[in-house]
Amino acid sequence: MPSDTYVHGYGPRANERLHDQAGALVDLLHADTSYAPGSSVLEAGCGVGAQTVTLARRSPGARFTSVDVSMESVAEAERAVRAAGLTNVEFRQADIFTLPFAAQSFDHVFVCFVLEHIARPVEALAILKRLLKPGGTMTVIEGDHGSAYFHPDSSAARQAIQCQVELQRMAGGNALIGRELYPLMVEAGLEGIHVSPRMVYADASRPDLVDAFTRRTFTAMIEGVREAAIDAGLVEPGAFDAGIRALYRTGKADGVFCYTFFKGVGRSDG
Repeated sequence: MPSDTYVHGYGPRANERLHDQAGALVDLLHADTSYAPGSSVLEAGCGVGAQTVTLARRSPGARFTSVDVSMESVAEAERAVRAAGLTNVEFRQADIFTLPFAAQSFDHVFVCFVLEHIARPVEALAILKRLLKPGGTMTVIEGDHGSAYFHPDSSAARQAIQCQVELQRMAGGNALIGRELYPLMVEAGLEGIHVSPRMVYADASRPDLVDAFTRRTFTAMIEGVREAAIDAGLVEPGAFDAGIRALYRTGKADGVFCYTFFKGVGRSDG
């Protein structure tokens, strides 16, 4: 993904949050993701490898090529994969819009949490589609910050979330892109598209999910844009801090937090 439009940053805490998210969502997002032995898979926009480890572990016989525009992220991803003892992944630094691969090079393409950060998502999907062999599949996963709702409700929390949405828009991205996945994939020329919503629901009966997703993934992500939101004049410091407190409040014994991801799968007919 273009490094200058990535609003979440590249620091150690951001990397930790991405791995927390991946661990919390393995079954929700990837229970139905697997690739046959011998198949070649391009992971476009691998980031720090938070999804790469799961993909490679679940399909040990497949060969993965994982790329990202950030050399630092590629190095971090490679460390994560090697630490997991996985040997079926090759890493390369590359931009989605200038990928160094010939047409019809891959059996499958996997794209996760990438389109939200780029200004031309249809063009990106069309480029990736050209890399698929006839009959090959593309899997695309995106979130949608407009799908977040919670108890106790809080206008301050919703304002803090909206700050992240607006900052992403200002950077050329779209934090509400999950709901657009089907039409984007259609416009890119994919066939047989199926999009399914994947809801995260966390309450006190699921303390691991409350900690891993409500607190350490979603709320930590919003909290991470505090300075940027204030500097951009989107919110007053006290109002933003009240919103973060309200989001953490949803992780208490009587709290509830919901968020929806969207997973689309389509194919190339050549």
